[in-house]
This record gives sequence, C-alpha cells and structure tokens, in this order.
Amino acid sequence: MSHKSGFVNIIGSPNVGKSTLMNQLVGEKLSIITSKMQTTRHRIMGMVNEEDYQIVFSDTPGIIDPHYRLHENMMKFVSEALKDADVILMVTDIYEDPNKMEERLTQINKLSVPILLLLNKIDNSEQKSLEKLVNEWKIKLPKAEILPISALHKMSIQFILPKILEWLPKNPPYFDKDQLTNKSMRFFVSEIIREKILLIYQKEVPYSCEVVVEEYKDEEKIVRIRANVMVSRTSQKSIVIGHQGKKIKKLGTDARLDIEAFISKKVYLELYVKVDKDWRDKEGKLKKYGY
Repeated sequence: MSHKSGFVNIIGSPNVGKSTLMNQLVGEKLSIITSKMQTTRHRIMGMVNEEDYQIVFSDTPGIIDPHYRLHENMMKFVSEALKDADVILMVTDIYEDPNKMEERLTQINKLSVPILLLLNKIDNSEQKSLEKLVNEWKIKLPKAEILPISALHKMSIQFILPKILEWLPKNPPYFDKDQLTNKSMRFFVSEIIREKILLIYQKEVPYSCEVVVEEYKDEEKIVRIRANVMVSRTSQKSIVIGHQGKKIKKLGTDARLDIEAFISKKVYLELYVKVDKDWRDKEGKLKKYGY
C-alpha cells in the first residue's frame, strides 16, 4: 500500500478561525485562541498520523500589514507556509469582503497546489447571503474548491479530511509517526501563559508581552515552572503586576490550571515580570524569542 504525506498549511486573516480549525483537525489544543488579533505569532505544526498517511497541518499568524519588525517576522512564517504547502486551506469568514484583498488573492491564484477555501462562521449567516458570498469567492479564486463550515460548531468539518487525502501526494512520512507537533513543551507552556495575558489585559499591553520559560522541571509528583513575562516598556510592568499583585496572581492561577490540564500533572508556576525595552523592533531580540 502506498503512503501519502504532505504539508497542509492554514492561512487567512486574523480572527477568521484558523486556530480553532487547526485544533479541530488535529484533535488537540495546540494553538491558543482568543478574539484578539495576533493571537497566533508562530507557525505551529500538528501531525495527524494513520498507517497509510501523515498530514502535517500548519497554523500560521493572521495576515496583517506590519507595524513592527515582529509583524514582519510573523509574516515570514506565512510566506514559508505558501512556499512549502502541498495543500492550502485558506480560511475566511462570512464577514470578510473578498473585494478588499486583491493583492493577497493575486498571490494565491499563482499557486500551483490545490486550494480549499473554507468559508467559516456560517452558523451566523442566512442562506441567501451565503450563496452570494460563495459566488463572489468563486470569481475571486476560480481554482479553489469552496466549503462553507463552522469550525467552532464542527459543521461540515468532516468533509475536509477526505478532500485533503484526495490531494495529498505520495511520500514517506516527514516526521516520526508518534510525533504530534514540532514544538516543545516549553513552547506550549509559554503560549498558554500568553493566551491568558491576551484575555486578562487590555489595549496595547498584551501585544507588548512575550513569555519566556526559564525553567521546566518535571519531578515525580509535580512540574515546577519558572517563566518571565517580558514587556517592552517600564510603565507596562506595573500594569501586568496590578494593584497589590492581583493581576499577576490571576494570570498565574488561570495559566496554571490550563497547564495542568494540558500536561495532566500538578504544576507549581512562578511568574516574574521583566522589561526588555522595545523588543518588538530589535532583530536580535526577535531571534532570541524564536521569531
């Protein structure tokens, strides 16, 4: 029996549901999810393995116009995903206007790989307006197959895998069959903490934060974790800590509970807040933080 294997890369604008879809397809929560833009900063791979195939899914940052060097580096992950894809899953939603993304669509129309356009959040649409939108997308992306879905409510998700397998090329597996992702446990711990930062703090503060796991000790009955929350300005440090340390305490509690659920073990989490001035615009700092 021949074996199929390939990279199925998920692209699209911020907040259209890419990370929700990724988690549904892989069957694990690998990508953090909030309603805020730039929740996903990295390219995160998740593998689906069966005896006769391996699908390597990639969640990518939402496509934006860069304002910081950080954003430029995030968009490099998207460019990589377009170059090495065997199949593209382009996620949009019922609120996005295809007429306002000409440059991106021109680039995607030049791709030689199969494209599945997933029109998300259809649970919030009416049939007539949905049909109109599908027809608009058919004109804009004539090579793409279009599937209306609701990633959150798992509507029509079951049709995605058979279509991918139809397009997937014959290859040996790229990764070990027991491997779920290309990222480390430290990465996922830092992402869980960052997800809570996005949920707890307002305005610019969450976007100025990076999380660095300094220590991860897996002992017999408990995992001990020490992490730094890096902010780009001194004034943000007191905001993250909060009055009498209440905000940082909530952050630690919320993150610890999710980390315990993720690793199925008790966790002792220490959080510290440090200033790394203007880190989002310094190439050396960005490389240090994995961008």
